[in-house]
Amino acid sequence: MHLKNISVLNFKNYKEATLDLHSNVNCFVGNNGGGKTNLLDAIFYLSFSKSYFNPSDSQIIGHEEPFMVIQGDFHRLDQNESIYCGIKRGQKKQFKRNKKDYTRISDHIGLLPLVMISPSDSSLILDGSDVRRRFLDLIISQYDRPYLEHVMQYNKAIAQRNRLLKKFAEIRSFDEDSLAIWDEQLIHHGQKVYDGRKYFIENFIPIFQKYYTFIAENNELVHLDYVSQLNDSNFQEGLLAARNNDRRANYSTVGVHKDDLEFSINGFPIKKFGSQGQQKTYLLALKLAQAEYIQKIVSIPPILLLDDIYDKLDDKRVAKLMEIVSSNDFGQIFITDTHEKRLSDIFKELDIDCRTFVVKKGTVDVA
Repeated sequence: MHLKNISVLNFKNYKEATLDLHSNVNCFVGNNGGGKTNLLDAIFYLSFSKSYFNPSDSQIIGHEEPFMVIQGDFHRLDQNESIYCGIKRGQKKQFKRNKKDYTRISDHIGLLPLVMISPSDSSLILDGSDVRRRFLDLIISQYDRPYLEHVMQYNKAIAQRNRLLKKFAEIRSFDEDSLAIWDEQLIHHGQKVYDGRKYFIENFIPIFQKYYTFIAENNELVHLDYVSQLNDSNFQEGLLAARNNDRRANYSTVGVHKDDLEFSINGFPIKKFGSQGQQKTYLLALKLAQAEYIQKIVSIPPILLLDDIYDKLDDKRVAKLMEIVSSNDFGQIFITDTHEKRLSDIFKELDIDCRTFVVKKGTVDVA
């Protein structure tokens, strides 16, 4: 699978740009602030129908522009796939596959497997558990569509249950039967989410360890643990036991919305005891393992977006990384860099074809 071309109109700092892309490796080079990362985000948007960096669609429309458009043509499993996204301020976005609107945009997830590697990934280590849950959901949803449906239904149920708990507090009354209706929804969907996450982690860890060892060139033991209240108790029993706590807190205190991942190195939390270099290597190994894991399940090498990779690794390790991502386990590659010739020289030495684009203040030209 690969992206053949992409066009953007009023997307972030781009008034208009159209790129014909190489099926193997594409390098976006130029000074910081020119728009290299924005091009990666446009590609990410075509795969996930949302931005990697901006939570609100209104933030990706060009400054003072009334609308934005992203279009891309993919070659996937010997077929062409045309993806279109259009957003007008204050209106519902249009997302189309081969000129047909999706009934539900969530049905698009998984069609075009993709992995993004960015300096902002440090939030996985440094920020709260919600970031790590999104990391899990983003991976699993690309190969397990029922899982994504269970996540969405669970989130709806937890929101309704929390509203009901707040209402009980306001009217100073409690209706156990009304709460039980949402408990049933939580248990049904939450158990499926838990099972999906647990299965993924168990099979993901060996692949992750392999990549960390390769990049770090040592035998440090890295691990990730799936932390869930469901590890130690039945979900229904947990909800019943927490009922008084929920009433006092006015929200649901038990469930998979409390899940987390614990990252460790040599038996210690990497957030507290890992050096900056170890943390960067850990995050890179996570993402490379993600790409291989998805490829093994769906038999489509994911597109790989590498943003500012020199922020993470020295020249020697970047060269090793380029060698491994150019293997058959990975799909089309997009990389950003501030040096025009650094990446092209690496691929030339590896005898790998690539196309270089020079990015300057929202304009793109082939080098």
